[in-house]
Amino acid sequence: MKLLIVGLGSMGKRRARLIKGIDPAIQVFGVDSSAQRRTQAAELGITAYAGIAEALAAGQYDAGLVCTAPITHAGIIHELLQGGLPVFTELNLVSDGYAENMALAKQKGLPLFLSSTMLYRGETQYIKKRVQEFKAQGGKVNYIYHIGQYLPDWHPWENYKNFFVGDKRTGGVREIFGIDLPWLVDCFGEVTGVHAEKDKISQLEVDYPDSYFVTLRHADGTKGILAADVVSPKAVRNFECFGEGLHLFWEGNPKALYDFDHASGEKRPVNTYASFEHDSRYSDNIVENAYVDELTNFFAVLQGKQQPRWSFEKDRQVIDLIEKIEA
Repeated sequence: MKLLIVGLGSMGKRRARLIKGIDPAIQVFGVDSSAQRRTQAAELGITAYAGIAEALAAGQYDAGLVCTAPITHAGIIHELLQGGLPVFTELNLVSDGYAENMALAKQKGLPLFLSSTMLYRGETQYIKKRVQEFKAQGGKVNYIYHIGQYLPDWHPWENYKNFFVGDKRTGGVREIFGIDLPWLVDCFGEVTGVHAEKDKISQLEVDYPDSYFVTLRHADGTKGILAADVVSPKAVRNFECFGEGLHLFWEGNPKALYDFDHASGEKRPVNTYASFEHDSRYSDNIVENAYVDELTNFFAVLQGKQQPRWSFEKDRQVIDLIEKIEA
């Protein structure tokens, strides 16, 4: 298999490394307008080109991966589809080109795969399973969820104003919503009501609110309180789901998922991973396993063996929800 990764920044390099871990026989090529990144890619054994047209002229590929800033995705996805490539794209955050690219993918009969890594976390899948089992027995739940991280710590190797979180349309809080709302919708169902309070409480040089409190009402009556911010000095992901007979706790990493046992009055640890991999450059709530599982799903989709867990159709609904929250 030959794959073309467009964008050789931190995420593009991560995808390349994980792909090689899945199958060393896969040939990885790249595209980046930065000569420095192309040189770094060459040192990793990746042949890289300055543009997509140059890469497509140089060879044939089984798929393209879009790992650039979200605001650029629409045009790149279109160009890859026009070149006859199935597409895997990272989080988009904006719905630019969705209708056109979905239509083009359908016309050409090509898979259009959208990343939503939290759907592949063992912890979120356990929470979903427990919640669905509980609801099937007539139970009702609510949840409280706080996700926070200090924006300058996201990419410590570069200034936050120099990558996409500095742009209002793809800002840091919006990315948190884009990452976490899909699994919340997948777990608790369609959102039918929303109320948001937002403000700026830091000295960060961004032109968008840095702290949100959001109340979500799901179609089955479930209520959720979602707090999202880019000002928390310590990266946090604290989730609690509760109902009469169910109480789940998750602190964002594989070692901190708990199911409360009422009989003993204690929180019971839940292990959803036999082992897990963590990149030390990132917060401990980011594990590599989910990225690997997501890529494995994509490869199975290419082979016609599986369906993707997320889609552009579902994502457009979530982006509409984000727009309501920000309005």
